[in-house]
Amino acid sequence: MSFSERTLKTEAIVLRRSDFSEADYLVTLYTLTQGKIRAIAKGARKATSRTTGQVELYARVHLVLSRGRELHIITQAEATPDHAIFQAEFERGLYASHFVELVDQVTYEDEENQAAYRLLVAALGWIAQPETNLRLAARYFEFRLMRVMGYEPSLFRCAVGEEALAAENQFFSPADGGVVCEAHGGGRGLLPLALPVFKVLRHFSRNPWEAVSALHPTEETLGALERILQAYWVFCWSAASKVRIFCGTSRGRMHEYHPDGHPQREWAALCAHRGLHPERRSAR
Repeated sequence: MSFSERTLKTEAIVLRRSDFSEADYLVTLYTLTQGKIRAIAKGARKATSRTTGQVELYARVHLVLSRGRELHIITQAEATPDHAIFQAEFERGLYASHFVELVDQVTYEDEENQAAYRLLVAALGWIAQPETNLRLAARYFEFRLMRVMGYEPSLFRCAVGEEALAAENQFFSPADGGVVCEAHGGGRGLLPLALPVFKVLRHFSRNPWEAVSALHPTEETLGALERILQAYWVFCWSAASKVRIFCGTSRGRMHEYHPDGHPQREWAALCAHRGLHPERRSAR
């Protein structure tokens, strides 16, 4: 293997970090070109190391790595300063933790997904801004991450009958993969979808963050968005593992959902409809 083949240059977000030895860290990185990888940051725990302070959680880092069979070795690392606010401000740090944890949950090692990477970079930038509505940013990130992973809910046609949906109160069905009209929703125990919430979801689907950030949804609408997206997120990854969704603003809690009750028949049908592979996600 040539030197160029043994060396990898990329940029990454630090998802996780743990002590590996007295001097080294083991880091999980989500990279632009390689997807999720694990690497050793040699000497990074020493105050005199060149990598000290360069592999902090949530940091965006420009890296040079030496490829390994299972673990890469970080030979150079230079972090941008953007992540400092997540260590300085507790609440923003909680949201950053939520974002990287969701990406970690739904991705696999060595699978490139540049759209997911760019979304994560952008989302960390949103919540670093002092004027950002953090709850709105979190819901938008969850929705957009579902899209890039292939799980975007149906918002413009009934998920059951495929009729065009009017802009009015509707229902939401995680099992059916989106919004269900009144004609197909009666008596099925679906989640009510009020018109203001429906409008925000459609806005999420159509518009970039610059437009979404100008919205001013009520606390009631934000709460309903949380419930809808949590229910859909849990269903989509129910075959994978316990799902953790950060719900609060200043509450600062991680709420855990155990999706053991979702019928596997409906899960398999949803995956087949989306061209996914439920047996693979269950192996996570």
